[in-house]
Amino acid sequence: MEIMVFFLLLLLVCSVSTNQREVDTEILHQQISYQQPCPQDIHAVLRELTASVAEQKVEIRTLKQENKEHVAKLKALEMQNVELQRQRSEIDKLKQQQQDNAAKLEEVDKQRTAIENLNQQLLVKQVAFSASLLAEGNGITGPFNTHTTLVFKHLVTNIGNAYNPHTGIFTAPVRGAYHFEWYVCGPEDPVNGVAVVLFKNGERIFSAWERQASHFGTASNGASLRLETGDQVFLCLWVNFKIYDNHFHHSTFSGHLLFTM
Repeated sequence: MEIMVFFLLLLLVCSVSTNQREVDTEILHQQISYQQPCPQDIHAVLRELTASVAEQKVEIRTLKQENKEHVAKLKALEMQNVELQRQRSEIDKLKQQQQDNAAKLEEVDKQRTAIENLNQQLLVKQVAFSASLLAEGNGITGPFNTHTTLVFKHLVTNIGNAYNPHTGIFTAPVRGAYHFEWYVCGPEDPVNGVAVVLFKNGERIFSAWERQASHFGTASNGASLRLETGDQVFLCLWVNFKIYDNHFHHSTFSGHLLFTM
């Protein structure tokens, strides 16, 4: 009896153990099935990974190309910058040379101006003239009812061209001291012989006067004047008087620069 009971218990235990193993095996199969994806999902993942890698390769190639272009542009910019710096340096040198040349040119102009001034001073220091009343023939000039400027037409000397033979006026070319002389001849006239007056601009300076009843009369005078540039000196025949001249040139007007001031 006891043996039967033991045997039954043993069968029960074995049966329970077998069932438990079957249950455990089923659970394990389910877990394995759950953890391992199906082949279709693996292929999809692989395709996505392949596509992603391909895109990344394309992006990498693009980035490499862009980087290469950027490097080339950077090198070109660096070369342009070097060239720009060289050109700026050259421009600075040219500007400096231009300034130096301008300074030299200014100095040359100053020297030229100084030389021209010296030459002008040398020229204006050479001032002298001498002229007689008539250019040809003989004759009496006057009388006139007003003071009349005498025009000495026969030029012997006119250094510096300060005397005008068309107007009879001497114009001072430079400030300085000048000396003037005049000699005049008058026909016989017991009342109104010859009278000639030296004028500086509108100012009467000196006169030379003579009258003779039976023959020609002569008179002379001279003056040293301080003149400014542009001052005018001339001789006037006094109103109602006469003056005579012929090919012997009795009536003359002369002047010259003594020194500049």
